[in-house]
Amino acid sequence: MSAPSRFPRSVYGEGEEPDPRFSLANERTFLAWVRTALALLAGGVALEGLDLALQPQLRLAASVLLVVLGTVTAGQAWRGWARDERAMRRGEPLASPSLAAPLTVGVGLAGVLVLLGLVLR
Repeated sequence: MSAPSRFPRSVYGEGEEPDPRFSLANERTFLAWVRTALALLAGGVALEGLDLALQPQLRLAASVLLVVLGTVTAGQAWRGWARDERAMRRGEPLASPSLAAPLTVGVGLAGVLVLLGLVLR
């Protein structure tokens, strides 16, 4: 009897099964990035949707930045999960996080835009 096909084949079709604890930890990391993406999306929508007393152009810029960051973070969560799972299956070292620095800068910039929107209203 053959093993059932698993999705995505580009990940599970390579190497050998790693220790399940490592795969489960990788999945938890993926879910944490998805929660982060959801929070960024919700923050961007709320910032614009609640009609806060901020300078309108700066509020819109911060909202768009947060929504873009949330969208990119969701995509990167999947890419990072697949990259790390493939590396574990091949017995290779894991890559360093590729989104941490841009995400930090983007959230900081959104904070500055909100602060300026408060000051300049």
